[in-house]
Amino acid sequence: MTHPHPGQKAAPGTVWLVGAGPGDPDLLTVKAARIISRARLIVHDGLVDDAILALARPDAQLISVAKKRARHTLPQPDINALLIEQARAGHDVVRLKGGDPFIFGRGGEEVDDCRAAGVRVEVIPGISAANGAAAAAQLPLTHRDLASAVTFVAGQCKGLTEQDWSGLAGKGRTLVIYMGVATGDAIAEKLIADGLSPDTPVAVLEKGTRADMRTLRTLLTDLGPMIAREQVVSPALIVIGDVVTRANATDCLPSLFAQHLEPVS
Repeated sequence: MTHPHPGQKAAPGTVWLVGAGPGDPDLLTVKAARIISRARLIVHDGLVDDAILALARPDAQLISVAKKRARHTLPQPDINALLIEQARAGHDVVRLKGGDPFIFGRGGEEVDDCRAAGVRVEVIPGISAANGAAAAAQLPLTHRDLASAVTFVAGQCKGLTEQDWSGLAGKGRTLVIYMGVATGDAIAEKLIADGLSPDTPVAVLEKGTRADMRTLRTLLTDLGPMIAREQVVSPALIVIGDVVTRANATDCLPSLFAQHLEPVS
């Protein structure tokens, strides 16, 4: 980037919304890796793996805007304002987001604000958490014999209890729930109340694609208790549907529920 002469206004920079993928740095796109390695300013989520941040140039400025349940380092409007401010100052800004920027990454909001401010914005997609974690667990989200549709929902969002999830999971369908670890009991109760069988197979994919990944399997009625027993932590996804039976997973069923997976003699 060229520097302006004294008194000369800097040309606006570009905001790059970059998908960091599910965690494994080898799953970055070639373009994402190139942009990260060249960036002087990276505004990153807390879930971006340290190995990915290590790809940045030594003199890059790294700003964490980590978000946790009910506690944000920087509220979303302030993040948007930061990106715009830096771009207007003439800096190219990498907004590095876990998974894909447009799947529960609030990338749409950042694009909207950049456009409204007249700031150039580019989006580099990433392997989503669902795709990456499911692949690492050898869990097919769709399967010719088991599921021809898949739905992504957020387990923590406004108006969760009022939402109607009936029809999103069941025979021939797969439901993937992001950000649902803290609300596992409520999710199970909600789905069962909406008509889903308590015996529906469920998997929790913890730290997908990372070296310490765990794939835990149970039945829907045991979802919340299993999360507590196994001390599941974020990042983690919940997958619900018959495709879960195909996963390379650890069965965490108490004896009361294990009978549902035993073959009938």
